[in-house]
Amino acid sequence: MNNKITVVALIALITVGCEREKKIEISSESFTENELPICENSNCPEITINYVEVFGDPEISEKINGKIKNFIFTSLLMGEDTIPTAKTIQEAATGFVKNYKEDKAQFPDMAGEYFAEISVTEIYRSEEHICFEIRQYLYTGGAHGYGTTSFKNIDPKTGEEIPFQKLFKDKKEFATFAEKKFRHEQKIAQEQSINGTGFWFENDKFYLPESVGFTQDSIIFVYNQYDIASYADGPIELKIAVEEAKPFLRIH
Repeated sequence: MNNKITVVALIALITVGCEREKKIEISSESFTENELPICENSNCPEITINYVEVFGDPEISEKINGKIKNFIFTSLLMGEDTIPTAKTIQEAATGFVKNYKEDKAQFPDMAGEYFAEISVTEIYRSEEHICFEIRQYLYTGGAHGYGTTSFKNIDPKTGEEIPFQKLFKDKKEFATFAEKKFRHEQKIAQEQSINGTGFWFENDKFYLPESVGFTQDSIIFVYNQYDIASYADGPIELKIAVEEAKPFLRIH
């Protein structure tokens, strides 16, 4: 009898444990200016947003979705604002349109129509690590638009971002390794200044971008325009095979 009770208790505990450890699911979503009431009968800037939404455990999904939407909201900010106040993508996009209309009214002869392209894409997932690639490209006047690419590494069990020190064993050692790869790809001799071919590394010292991306096979670093080179040079990507980087990794 006691054995039966023990077995039933164990099954109950396992069931409760499985219920608590809910897995998250990710779906692809999209949004354009055509969904805005303000654009129904008037000319609007083109807005294209492709992103992901996380479902499953409410607490975890809320954290991850909050990070994704905050990136979208911030990307659509104009002027001197740096902290978004929008609560929805529709609200943030409406603010972008209103700013465009105000600028157009003030400068009716301004060349070029504003536009915004924003994307959040899942590029890697394991039981302990999800990596999102986040991109934005906006034109809000001037000679050209400006875009950035960065990454967010998330712990799917908590919804929190994984800091660099939990991804790599030793940042300094890995940076030394990455510099050799960078020099090889950019044809910069080891004894030559890192800026010897025209790069803009501060204090003439190599450093990695603030964010790092992961795929199944590669580790990706992107220097955006103006980070280490001119706008005309475009984004500069450093891609390192995971197999080569394994000695430096804590997680993948």
